[in-house]
Amino acid sequence: MKSCVISGISGQTGSYLCELLLSKGYKVYGIKRRSSSINTERIDHLFDHPNLELVYGDLADYSSLSSIIGDVKPDLFFNCGAMSHVKVSFGIPEYTMDVTGTGVIRVLEAIRKNSPSTRFLTASSSEMYGASPPPQNEDTKFHPCSPYAVAKVAGYYATINYREAYNMFAVNSVAFNHESPRRGETFVTRKVTIGATRIKLGLQNELYLGNLKSKRDWSHAADTAEAMYKIITADSADDYVISSGEMHSIEEFVEKVFSKLDLDYKKYVKFDPRLLRPTEVDALCGDSSKLRNALGWKPKYTFDMLIDEMIESDMKLATNEKLIKDNEKKI
Repeated sequence: MKSCVISGISGQTGSYLCELLLSKGYKVYGIKRRSSSINTERIDHLFDHPNLELVYGDLADYSSLSSIIGDVKPDLFFNCGAMSHVKVSFGIPEYTMDVTGTGVIRVLEAIRKNSPSTRFLTASSSEMYGASPPPQNEDTKFHPCSPYAVAKVAGYYATINYREAYNMFAVNSVAFNHESPRRGETFVTRKVTIGATRIKLGLQNELYLGNLKSKRDWSHAADTAEAMYKIITADSADDYVISSGEMHSIEEFVEKVFSKLDLDYKKYVKFDPRLLRPTEVDALCGDSSKLRNALGWKPKYTFDMLIDEMIESDMKLATNEKLIKDNEKKI
C-alpha cells in the first residue's frame, strides 16, 4: 500500500487532502502538534478510517520529523503546516520564520537523510507576490509584504534548492486564496459568513472588518487539494500556480454574502483600523494556465458555489446556536 504524510492535516487544506488520499487507497499519516485543546474537528469524521493514523510531530522539531519519515518512508509528503495567518505574522515574525520557513528545510533534510525517494510538496502562497501587480504566474517576481510571505519565499527557494542540489522530487504548489466551510474562523472570508449568518438570526448586530478594498483570487480548498495531488504525482518535478483566475474585492465578497441573506452589508459592517496590516497587499490574481495545460487541472467550484456552501454551513451553526440560546431563556 502506498503511503503519505501530511503536516498540517488538521488544517483546512490538510483535511481535504486527507479525504482525497484515503479515497485513492493511501495509508495516511497525519502530523499533529501536541496541544492542550482538541483541534482535530476537521478530520473527526475520518477518525475510524483504518488507513488514517495521527502521529505527534512539529515543524519546529527536526527529531520528530526525522523519526516519522524514517519510520514511514512515505511515497508522498505534503507540507501543509505553517503559522499561516498573515496579520498575526507581524506580531510573531521569528516564530513564523522558524515554522513556516525553516520548517520546510527540516522536512527536506529529514527526507534527504531518511527517505530520498519520497516525493515532497510544500504549500507555497500567493502572498509571496505581495506588491507585484496581477496577474501573477510562475515567472512573476516575488515582493513579499509580511513576515509570513517572507517565510514562504524562504521555503519556496529551499524546495527548489534541494531539488537541484540532491535531485529530489521536491515541488511548490503556489496556491492563491482557498476557502471552504472548514476555513479558520479568524480568516476574513469565514469571519464574514459567520458574522452574516449570526446577524441574520439576531445573534449579533455588527461585524468589524479591516481593509475592504483588497482584491483576491478565491478558490475552494477541495479544488486546491486536487491540484496539489496532480502536482506531486506528475511525471516530472516542477512548480505550479493554483488559482481560479478571477479577482474579487473583499467588499464584493461581503456584499455577495449579505445579499444572499437579504441583508444590506452597509448597515452592519464596521471598520476597525486594528485589523489593518502594516503593509497591505492590494491585488492578487493567479494565472494557472501552466497547471491547466500541463496537468489537466480545472476547478469544480465557482465563486458563487463557494460562497453558497460556506453560508449553508455557517447558517447551520448559527441556527444551532440560536436554538440553544432560546432554550436557555425558557429554563
